[in-house]
Amino acid sequence: MTLPGKKALLRLVAVAALLTLGLPAAGANGSVSGAGGHGHRCVASARPDGGPALDVLRIAEQARTELDLGSVILRVTVDGHELVTGALGESMTGVPAEPAMHFRNGNIAISYLGTALLRLVDRGTVALDDPVTRWLPDLPHGDGITLRMLGASSSGLVDYVKSPGFVQAVGADPFRRWTADELVAISTDQDRLYDPGTNWNYSHANFVILGAALEKITGTRLDELLQREVLDPLGLAETRNSFTPDIPTPVLHAFTTDRGTYEESTFWNPSWTTAPGAVETTDICDLARSAAGIGSGELLSASARQELLNPRTVGLGTPTATCPATLCLANTEATHYGMGVLALGDWIGQHPLFFGYSAAQAYLPCEHLAIAVSTTRGRNAPDGHTAQLVTQRIAAALAPDHPIPDFG
Repeated sequence: MTLPGKKALLRLVAVAALLTLGLPAAGANGSVSGAGGHGHRCVASARPDGGPALDVLRIAEQARTELDLGSVILRVTVDGHELVTGALGESMTGVPAEPAMHFRNGNIAISYLGTALLRLVDRGTVALDDPVTRWLPDLPHGDGITLRMLGASSSGLVDYVKSPGFVQAVGADPFRRWTADELVAISTDQDRLYDPGTNWNYSHANFVILGAALEKITGTRLDELLQREVLDPLGLAETRNSFTPDIPTPVLHAFTTDRGTYEESTFWNPSWTTAPGAVETTDICDLARSAAGIGSGELLSASARQELLNPRTVGLGTPTATCPATLCLANTEATHYGMGVLALGDWIGQHPLFFGYSAAQAYLPCEHLAIAVSTTRGRNAPDGHTAQLVTQRIAAALAPDHPIPDFG
């Protein structure tokens, strides 16, 4: 099948609006979706009788059964107009999943760091090739590392998440609060994998350091900076930072087998995932808006959007004696890392995975098509990016000429 034309899409949107005007919409699991916090309504579409919207729901239903997912929440928009919003499965036993439920967005917040940095570049506040030591002079191994290299993850710093014992430490005490200094020290206490800017590996340390640099550059706390530069301009009213493991209600609960038994992980401490001030939660409506806003580069100049999509990463990612192929992944024209985003074929996206939460945002500029998916695990769900897998399947149905490839 192919993506519906603009007129057909507008007819679908008009019908959906008539069906739901003034009424709570029945969720795809039969539940009634309510309002999110702060008066923001993110509700399921009335179940369609046919067409692309029904195809999307059927893809999600099949994936939930096939992959033993606890829940699948999704939203697809074209030109900012809703094609379909739905919630399948349960948040907890007997508690239906709803689109308004909040979940952790993980490294999607890194795309906000990249966009915030590029907005500063657009204003002439900084240049991408400015050395980070201008603002963080005491950073170990900071010589030669630029703001560009932090945002593009090409600094050469070891990823603390991949360091021996780190995952075991998180598993031994999942409620521990990690500080930025502790996390960065794990990476900077080790030799760099390569000279800055000469190769590529994903390192969480880059983004913790970038967050600290952005605070120094602007004199503004990172959560307030991201609110001002990204969240408010995009209208992401349900996306917010927390300095604690709390999640605003309504909450999408998560479960994992990371420690060998199937257990709830909703409120495990996510402080290690990225920079303090960028540890966020969101809902599916915000995630779809985020996909379009970040992917289209609507907050950026044309030149800054080019940097967002390729900050000199294409051609990097060569395995060496100090950086194996599992870390130094090839960045090609077709699939490469941008400034906090992934360029995957014709799509721009991100897909976090941790603590039983999986999410994905993806945007296809040529069709103005945005896909947002959140999944949680059932007892026998496979490891891996299940939300990204569902997103790829939806993309294949709606835009078959533009598949979303894997990276690495």
